[in-house]
Amino acid sequence: MLFDAFKNRKSPKIKFIKTNPTWRVAWGKINPNYEDIAWRDEKISVILPRTTSEFSTEKLAISSRGRFVVVGDVWLTNRVQLLQKLGIEPDSFQGNYLQLVANLWERWGNESLSQLVGMFALVVWDREKQVLRLVRDRIGVRTLYYTTTGSVRWIAPQLRTLAPHRSSDLDLMALRDYLCCAFVPGERTLWEQVRELRPGTVLEFPDRQVTAYWQLQEQITAIDQPLAWHGDRLRELLDQVVQEYLPPANEPVGVFLSGGLDSSSITALVAKFHKAPVHTFSIHFGSECPNELEFSSLVASHCQTQHHILEITFKDMWSRLPETMAYLDDPIGDPLTVPNLLLGRLARESVEVVLNGEGGDPCFGGPKNQPMLINSLYGSVTNQDALQAYLISFQKCAVDLPQLLKPEVWTAVQTAPWVFAEDLYSQASYLNRLMAMNIKFKGADQILTKVSNLTQAALLQGRSPLFDQRVVDLSMEIPPEYKLSGVEEKAVLKQAITYGTSSLGDAARSLLPCKGTTIANILPDKIIHRPKSGMMVPVQLGFRKYWQQEARDLLLNQNACIAPYLNQLPIRNWLNYQGDTWSRYGVKLWLLASLEIWLQVNQKVQQ
Repeated sequence: MLFDAFKNRKSPKIKFIKTNPTWRVAWGKINPNYEDIAWRDEKISVILPRTTSEFSTEKLAISSRGRFVVVGDVWLTNRVQLLQKLGIEPDSFQGNYLQLVANLWERWGNESLSQLVGMFALVVWDREKQVLRLVRDRIGVRTLYYTTTGSVRWIAPQLRTLAPHRSSDLDLMALRDYLCCAFVPGERTLWEQVRELRPGTVLEFPDRQVTAYWQLQEQITAIDQPLAWHGDRLRELLDQVVQEYLPPANEPVGVFLSGGLDSSSITALVAKFHKAPVHTFSIHFGSECPNELEFSSLVASHCQTQHHILEITFKDMWSRLPETMAYLDDPIGDPLTVPNLLLGRLARESVEVVLNGEGGDPCFGGPKNQPMLINSLYGSVTNQDALQAYLISFQKCAVDLPQLLKPEVWTAVQTAPWVFAEDLYSQASYLNRLMAMNIKFKGADQILTKVSNLTQAALLQGRSPLFDQRVVDLSMEIPPEYKLSGVEEKAVLKQAITYGTSSLGDAARSLLPCKGTTIANILPDKIIHRPKSGMMVPVQLGFRKYWQQEARDLLLNQNACIAPYLNQLPIRNWLNYQGDTWSRYGVKLWLLASLEIWLQVNQKVQQ
């Protein structure tokens, strides 16, 4: 069953929002006069954006012997080591990361993927064997989309780039999943005719065969070793990864700092290792709302950073939502999307590279796993199976689907499978099953794509050290009891930051900029041991006091893009705050507002 999202819909009020074009590849024959073709042969065409009168050729590389054409986005931490494997002096190599990948492919083909450490989304054309390969990095930092119908298949790093090459039919399973999770998990997108390549996989044309070159697996090691031993291993790796993620030593760097353990840990490590100025950036939502500025300011002072604080008003949150949705691929119903974009723009005034603490919860057992652990103990009492409990744990619209979806839509999706089932019912330890799902789906499909798209929109390079593939692998080697044990979350990360043994030598220690602390304990105890609170965006107050009329006009309009799919009665009740026992209606309304505005923005693109 297909539903055209825009059929008979009047043109929305939202203005067209222009975004920068990206590269794209056409697999199949297209008109040779097609605009902006930078390279082509009989079977593929590479379309690149132009800078003034020239093509942006940094997205295209041809291997040294001409066999492989590589298109894409890539950033690697092990450039020097890879050049040495090729027998090339690093100082003499004039090419970029993409050219390096092309030369590696010429030497080792698919085996090159095991050597790449970093983030990438690539299209590799083998001119000799006439095989096209789509490749995505292991964790999913970069994205890659492709159309699934027609004589020409189109490939691009951003979903919006494919708008001219798809229909406006919505994927109803993806819609269901978005309403439950606030993002679209797995290979589906909200568009029926477009799919997303999964992290750690290769898709080959013409066979359309998908193979995994990396898989996230539980591999618990050294189970007899104490917490301190695992903390030392983690600290040594974090020291290495953070240093690799820094810009050149003479350039300033930024860190998004909330004041929680994860972002504070990254801030402290950056301040230890970087000689140029370190800028930190925090947000708050005005005097009506609680904030964590006490903690972020404490960390900034402790690490001697140049600290910047941005107040985000309720007017900002609502007025900037259309622009924010335009920069995303699928919609993301996380209320932090708008703050992420605005904070990125503030950061760009001072730096070009910004790090963050994303990944601490998925990799090291954040407190959001606790409801599922409780369900595993008492599920027989509550009569909730694991999948139902997992969907409810997102605290979005899972329990509302029968009332929220139109009857014909609910019938179409009610018994459809969920992408979480395979991991949820695997043989891994229960906590690691939860963490694997958080990394594979929430990490790749919400957190990392949000970071990537919104930092790029602010002309920044966003980097997430705690989501580095080596950190993720190590997290799956650590015994679960050292991650989340009872009410103590992220025990091994706290151990690494508090007592972990650094790999630095004595000479390097003397150069560290953070003064007054030991090499191990690089944060105040108040930060390490305070309870997790999370960045609470005040959408509940927003819809009650500031956005009430705008939300009614948007969501209850008979010409709304969501009108063919959703019943108005539950939405009306949420707007009236009828029966909001758990104060969750604001989050649900933000999720729906984000979806509606995302659809309207994309309708303008389609037109």
